[in-house]
Amino acid sequence: MGIIEILGVAGSLSLLAGWRLYLTIFATGIAMHFGWLPLPDHLQSLQILANPWILGVAAVGTIAEFLADKVAWVDSIWDGIHSIIRPLGGALLALALVDSSDPAWQVVAFLLGGGGALLSHSAKATTRAVVNVSPEPYSNAVVSTGEDVATTGLLALAIAYPPVAIVIAILMLVAAVVVIIALRRLLRNIKAGLKKALGDARAEPGALPPA
Repeated sequence: MGIIEILGVAGSLSLLAGWRLYLTIFATGIAMHFGWLPLPDHLQSLQILANPWILGVAAVGTIAEFLADKVAWVDSIWDGIHSIIRPLGGALLALALVDSSDPAWQVVAFLLGGGGALLSHSAKATTRAVVNVSPEPYSNAVVSTGEDVATTGLLALAIAYPPVAIVIAILMLVAAVVVIIALRRLLRNIKAGLKKALGDARAEPGALPPA
């Protein structure tokens, strides 16, 4: 892989780690175990992800995350616990993909990988918090299943076609920013609506005076 492909794969894995850290590690390890993701010589340290023990732990984490993510509010608790774990995992994945002989690139990869994972994690966690307040009982499972399918499909594309990975990383980055901005506006509008409704209720004749 050339530098563009390496950066693309690193960016894609980091951003996807913000959604599904354990699935990302598990799928990448499986791809390396079966030789689906050929690595340059300086990336052979990443073969640790193909270690049976690493795969086993990642598989258990993938199953636990899959189940927790389908239950309203349990998913938000899970996201809260992983607010540090996912960005750190994304940073380490990106760090492992750059040339270890170049400290400058290592620092850049660590910071960008962690930042990308934190951004996608923030978009996911905020979206799920908004979905959880919906009285409709199935929306949480539908959104979670969509994330599972999207993560699996994008991982497969990034691993099978490294040149496409840079496009995936850019699209995910833009999507995360758009989602966060849209959700912030939505929450701001909801807060303003609640404040207005409370003010109107207090202004009604016979309403209790404000404390």
